[in-house]
Amino acid sequence: MILLDGKVAAQAVKNNLKSQVESFTLQGYRPPKLAAILVGNNGASETYVASKVKNCAEIGFESLLIRLDSNVSETNLLQTIEQLNRDNEVDGILVQLPLPKHISEQKVIEAIHPAKDVDGFHPVNAGKLVQGLPGFIPATPYGIMLLLEHFHIQTKGKHAVVVGRSNIVGRPMSILLSSNIPFGNCTVTIAHSHTINLKEICLQADILVAALGKPAFVTANMVKEGAIVIDVGITRVADTTAKKGFRIKGDVAFEEVAPKTAAITPVPGGVGLMTIAGLLTNTLQAYLNNQQAK
Repeated sequence: MILLDGKVAAQAVKNNLKSQVESFTLQGYRPPKLAAILVGNNGASETYVASKVKNCAEIGFESLLIRLDSNVSETNLLQTIEQLNRDNEVDGILVQLPLPKHISEQKVIEAIHPAKDVDGFHPVNAGKLVQGLPGFIPATPYGIMLLLEHFHIQTKGKHAVVVGRSNIVGRPMSILLSSNIPFGNCTVTIAHSHTINLKEICLQADILVAALGKPAFVTANMVKEGAIVIDVGITRVADTTAKKGFRIKGDVAFEEVAPKTAAITPVPGGVGLMTIAGLLTNTLQAYLNNQQAK
């Protein structure tokens, strides 16, 4: 069993990005710049954004963190995004989700200019992904593809089952795995909450991607021998024995599933780290596109 260690793969991606940034800055160009908007003080969101800012600094990106109160109006948030859209020194924009209930996430996603949409959520980038055109891929599926590439996981002709159909992970993941690209060319089944015989379908998977947000949902009797298992889940589960009062759990019951697999991602330390690697790679591409447009 191979542990698909996100720390190792993400560091390799970041090392590559760092060397490229150093090359550009030595030539006198400014470094790439990522702007992040954090609304409110959600603990998990604070952690995610802090990690993104830290990783930017690690590879030589500039970052701008804009904090807005949880009761900020939707109009003010959209105006802030528009200011960043017009700022030629900002290459990528992300708004940390989830947002307060009085703000439409879809309006916010669509307000970010597609050329700066490094999270890859804008409908324009989603459409480009479906048609196989250059654009920004949602960071988590992109990170998973980078993970498969780093560990040289053979995907061609394999049957991939993606459990989860969100626009952020499940749907784009299914498109990437079925695309005629390196580490694609799978036959893909998308399963979800209304899927009948889910266990039987998962047992057919050569590659199983669990992205449904239910801790330890995928158990050993749902995974066939020698499968590749990608666990996208990341849920805080209360645990009084833990220092922080909670533990991070994935969608896969790791201890019982791992022995059956050929390769599996850990949680934490797997897909979450690769999501940031995907985001940073998108940001560098946005920077290059910006520089070429001048």
